[in-house]
Amino acid sequence: MIADKILFLDIETVPRWPDYDAMPEHFRVLWNHKANHIKNLPDDTARSLYPRAGIYAEFGKIICISTGFFHQDCFRIKSFYGDDEKIMLEDFKTMLERMNSTQPYLLAAHNGKEFDFPYISRRMLVNGIMLPDVFDNSGKKPWETSFIDTMEMWKFGDYKHYTSLALLAALFDIPSPKEDIDGSQVAIVYYESNDLKRIVRYCQKDVITVARLYCKFKGLPAPADGQIVIIE
Repeated sequence: MIADKILFLDIETVPRWPDYDAMPEHFRVLWNHKANHIKNLPDDTARSLYPRAGIYAEFGKIICISTGFFHQDCFRIKSFYGDDEKIMLEDFKTMLERMNSTQPYLLAAHNGKEFDFPYISRRMLVNGIMLPDVFDNSGKKPWETSFIDTMEMWKFGDYKHYTSLALLAALFDIPSPKEDIDGSQVAIVYYESNDLKRIVRYCQKDVITVARLYCKFKGLPAPADGQIVIIE
């Protein structure tokens, strides 16, 4: 099967601090500067824009990485999550190196080249973790990397075109990964509801959806619900 050596993944991120006032003063100054460049409405302020801080690796952190891969007749899901980002990233790196020790895996995500892959790389460096080979793309040409991006596959060269995973899932009649929460609600669920497990389940659904979408693109049988195995 053409997807046997692909590791599908998705990440969930939140702002590093629970709210604007909790930011250290020097980071607040830097965020204020950032907010001036990203505001779209006259009423936008650094405080009102702070919930968006999680999408920037300089002001956010990863709380969950869910991965999925085909093994025999199953699609196996393994998630790394927790409040300690460094431990989570080290565990993820250990799994990557173990899987790549026999035969290199490609990494696949939706909008992964613009978000997931660089975000993971940046947060690893911030946490003092050496990049695994698959993420160390310095000096590599685009075709020399090990990344697959399902959003890029859908663009067909139309690089101004953004299509969400939820829209493509609906288009290809794949069960929606957004039945419970969506990305804009993750920080609220994490900081206010303290329900990390709910976020993990949401992240896992995204991974399954990306794998099913990739299979649709390649004319391959997509994993059915009964073939999905969650590895604790």
